[in-house]
Amino acid sequence: MSNTPHELIEEFPDKVEIMRELKVSDAHFAKLFDQYHEVNRAIHRAETNVEPTEQLHEGELRKQRMALKDEIAQLISAAQTA
Repeated sequence: MSNTPHELIEEFPDKVEIMRELKVSDAHFAKLFDQYHEVNRAIHRAETNVEPTEQLHEGELRKQRMALKDEIAQLISAAQTA
């Protein structure tokens, strides 16, 4: 278990400018970006026992974070090729 937050800026360090542009120009991307950070913070709080949660719930949050990250990565990739 990692207690290090998985911030998008750390996950995609070479895509920071594209993410900034997409947050402004693409409402769907902005929504996914915000959802990712909300879920990521919940996971971090659970990992550090600030807000303990059941393992099953934490696992579901991790799956949700991965799905959001995958969709964000796809949108970043599409924006790079556009």
